[in-house]
Amino acid sequence: MRKILLTGKNGQVGWELRRTLMPLGHVAVPNREEMDLADPDSIKSMIGHFRPDLIVNAAAYTAVDRAESEPELAMTVNGIAPGILAEEAKRLNIGIIHFSTDYVFDGTANRPYREDDTPNPLSVYGNTKLAGERAIQATGVPHIILRTSWVYAARGRNFMLTILRHAREKKELKIVDDQIGAPTWSRLLAEITSHVVTPFFSPRRRPADLMAETSGIYHAVSTGSTSWYGFAAKILEISHNHMALDMPKLIPISTSDYPLPAARPRNSRLSNEKITSKFELAMPSWEESLTLCLREMHDKQVA
Repeated sequence: MRKILLTGKNGQVGWELRRTLMPLGHVAVPNREEMDLADPDSIKSMIGHFRPDLIVNAAAYTAVDRAESEPELAMTVNGIAPGILAEEAKRLNIGIIHFSTDYVFDGTANRPYREDDTPNPLSVYGNTKLAGERAIQATGVPHIILRTSWVYAARGRNFMLTILRHAREKKELKIVDDQIGAPTWSRLLAEITSHVVTPFFSPRRRPADLMAETSGIYHAVSTGSTSWYGFAAKILEISHNHMALDMPKLIPISTSDYPLPAARPRNSRLSNEKITSKFELAMPSWEESLTLCLREMHDKQVA
C-alpha cells in the first residue's frame, strides 16, 4: 500500500485532504508533537520513520497580518520548512505537493496572473510563501505547487465564517470593494489535489517518476472573480435563502478605509488555464462552490 505524509491536518485544506487522499493509500497525519515545522530535526525524524511515497504539505503560517510582527516564525514555517520537506523527499526519491498563494504577486496586473508571471510580494506572508516555493524548486525534487486564493471552509478562521458571525451580531457591515479575487472552497482544492495525484500512483511506475513529467507551479482557483464586498453579498444572499439569516446592510469601502498591517494585492485573480489543460480539469464557479458549502452547513444544522 502506498503511504502519504500529510501536514496541516487541522487546517482548512488539510482537513479536507484527509478525506480525499484516503482512497489512494495510508495517510499519516502527524500532530505538532510528532512533527513541528519549526523544528528541522523533527521533520527529518518523522519522514525517516514513516518513509512515505508522497509528501503533501498543507501546513502553513497563515496569519497574514501577524506575520508582519513575526517574520522569523513565518519564514521558518512557510519558507524554510518546505525546503527541508523537499530535501527529504529527494533523499527518498519521492515527490511533494505544496500549497502557495496569490499573495506572491503585487496585484498591479490588469488580467489574471499566469504561473510564469514575475512574483513581487507586498507582505511578509507573501515573501515567506514565495521563499517556500523557491526552496522546493531549488532541490530539484519532483513537485506540484498549487497557488490558490481567498480560501474558505465550514471550519477554521476565514472570511465566510467571519461574515456569518458578524451578520448575527451587527446591522451594518463595511466591506472592501476594490480588491478582486476568486473565493475558493477548501474542499475543491482537496479534490483537485486528489485528481492531480491519482495518476502518480500507477502500479507500474513510481509516483516521483510520473510527477517529474508534470512537475511545476499551477494555479488552482474557482472560476470567475469578485470583490470582498461581492463575496460578502453572495454569502448573505445564500444564507438568507437557505439558513434564514437576517440581512445586515452592506457598505462598500476602499482598501484605504480599512488599513491593515499587511498590504494586500488589489488584483488576486489567477489563471486556471495551465492546470485545467494539463490535468483535464473543469473548475466550478466560485458561486457554485459557495452555494454547496453553505447548503451543506445548513443541512448539518437542521439534521
